[in-house]
Amino acid sequence: MNRALFLHTWRANWFRLLIVAIALAAWGSVLPIIYNAFGAQFRQLMDSGAIPRQIAEFGGGDIFTLSGSVALGFIHPLSVGLNLVFAVGFAATCVAGERQRGTLEIMLARPISRRVAYGTLALAAALFVGVTVGALTLGAYLGSALTGRLAELGVGNLPILWLNGALLFGAFAAISLAASTTFDRLSPAIGVSLAVVLVSYFLDVLGQLWPDAAGLQPFSLFHYLDPRADLAGLPAWGDFGILGGVIVVAIAYALIVFPRRDLSAPS
Repeated sequence: MNRALFLHTWRANWFRLLIVAIALAAWGSVLPIIYNAFGAQFRQLMDSGAIPRQIAEFGGGDIFTLSGSVALGFIHPLSVGLNLVFAVGFAATCVAGERQRGTLEIMLARPISRRVAYGTLALAAALFVGVTVGALTLGAYLGSALTGRLAELGVGNLPILWLNGALLFGAFAAISLAASTTFDRLSPAIGVSLAVVLVSYFLDVLGQLWPDAAGLQPFSLFHYLDPRADLAGLPAWGDFGILGGVIVVAIAYALIVFPRRDLSAPS
């Protein structure tokens, strides 16, 4: 790791990180509060058949149990989008963006190797993701505390939930950073990264809503995030291993490709 590059990266992104973390903490607290206020009514609607179960349990989350509301908060497009600010927005631009601006050559002209530069940026991205997912987890805690339902939440299992979420968005960050080291321009790096996220999200939602397509869900990284099982203290550790494996493969790819690529100057 290069200390100067690491500190510069944090100085350049701390305010954005603060805003995203506050937004995620606020969002994470909203769903438990909504559950506390309207959970019983939603359950009655589902039991009456007015709401199809596939819709009521979108993405493995729901609004008529506390763990389900927390799960919904994690998988909802709003929280996914906010977490992707750094998992894709930062990771996909930190190398390709420097290349496009013609400043990567200046950075690498200093006594810093490409592998050290990559490792420093990867560590920064991992910490950014850890903070944003931590803020969302903290929001779930705060919302449950405000409604007096901490015992129902399973507070002792929140670190497992945080780890599961951090591995998911860490996998997207690793893929995005690998794409960033591959391309000379920002557009393809972001395009590939977002394509991976959108296809993954689509496959998971499609498998949830259409039983015949359930076999597609294992091809989605979102399939390996299970907040309900995490909060129950029954995580599928194999899912954690799959997400970790994706991260390792993406890191290995970047460490092989980045040092061997020529740097193209802006046209």
